[in-house]
Amino acid sequence: MPDASRSFPEDNFIYNLLVFGRVLRSTGMDIPPYRMGDVLSALEHIDITIRQDVFYALRSLLVYDHLDYPIFEKAFDEFWKAWQHRWQAMSLPPVKAPHRPQLEAQPAGETSSNAQLSGQQVQPSSAETLALQTTYSQNELLRQKDFAAMTAQEIQAVYRLIESLDWAPAERKTRRFRSGAGSQIDFRQTFRSNLRFGSEIVLLRQKTQRFKPRPVIILADVSGSMQAYSKILMHFIFSITTKYAHPVESFVFSTRLTRITPYISKPRFEHAMRAISSQVHTWSGGTRIGAALRTFNVEWAWRLNAQNAAVLLISDGWDRGDPDALKGEIAHLHRCAYQLIWLNPLLGSPDYQPLTRGMQAALPHIDRFLPAHNLASLEELAEVLTMGLKHPPFVPPTTKNRVIYPVIDD
Repeated sequence: MPDASRSFPEDNFIYNLLVFGRVLRSTGMDIPPYRMGDVLSALEHIDITIRQDVFYALRSLLVYDHLDYPIFEKAFDEFWKAWQHRWQAMSLPPVKAPHRPQLEAQPAGETSSNAQLSGQQVQPSSAETLALQTTYSQNELLRQKDFAAMTAQEIQAVYRLIESLDWAPAERKTRRFRSGAGSQIDFRQTFRSNLRFGSEIVLLRQKTQRFKPRPVIILADVSGSMQAYSKILMHFIFSITTKYAHPVESFVFSTRLTRITPYISKPRFEHAMRAISSQVHTWSGGTRIGAALRTFNVEWAWRLNAQNAAVLLISDGWDRGDPDALKGEIAHLHRCAYQLIWLNPLLGSPDYQPLTRGMQAALPHIDRFLPAHNLASLEELAEVLTMGLKHPPFVPPTTKNRVIYPVIDD
């Protein structure tokens, strides 16, 4: 095996590996910075003059999704040319991938690095910087774009961004205590610690209250009027279920309520959707929010300890049921839950007003009224759940105690 370290400085070799990781990240691949340290450790155990060994070692450590294989192969071929008794210079154009919409706007011009693998240091070029800026710009556009207006490729990109959201739950006090610095005396630990002093109270032990993540309960409308948003919002439910630090209870409803918690917890979203589709037979049907909430209040609220939970109700408010029944049931749910948040995809429209009978009946009994039409609105929801603060009930604009919104039939 040729000694590469004699020909090329070790610092330059490491630096160029880091640049290669930066190039992969500029294509949209998820490459954690610490992973390059694992790459360096792996290359110590293989012959770096054998191109195939280097290729598979890097791919096994840097690629997590099989859809990224073509991107990695293209980047590897362009970044590191074949070994021909020496490492040759590279010429790396921006790597494009048809399944990543954020790459479509990248320039077609080449990005040259004018360096060898372990020779001179590779400086980031202007084209590489532009690729990074383009990726950021595309992600920013996706954050603001309405889910209903997205293409299939954009939806796949949004899935990845939703999975990257940090669902850090707020904590709540429990009735249990643990030993530690606190304002109350732990008599059990105090007596146990003072046995060595002949039961004379010499040391005082304290205790503090325990905290645990606040539960989350999701009630999602999958009726026909929500069809444009249902699948992405189901992916949102899947993401929060798999990443939340406390079990999440999920339900879907149209004309009746169905619990989907055992099915949404599958390892892959596609498997979860197949399981849910086989169990939910009222998908894209009519909407009876009041009847669905009554089923939840009677059969599930007491089982799931709803008084400590943040309840997310996802619906556009179109309801074919009795508005008085909806008003009574949502008032009951509001009294039972710690916080009731209504997520309405239509609220993202600047011209939207809650004019339907269902929304008019529900508005006085919800704590927060938030949009759920794009990625930015889901990020806002993540912040709300992280803060965990109970908000004063939502009050629509009024004039002399009369709601100014006209009421229309659903």
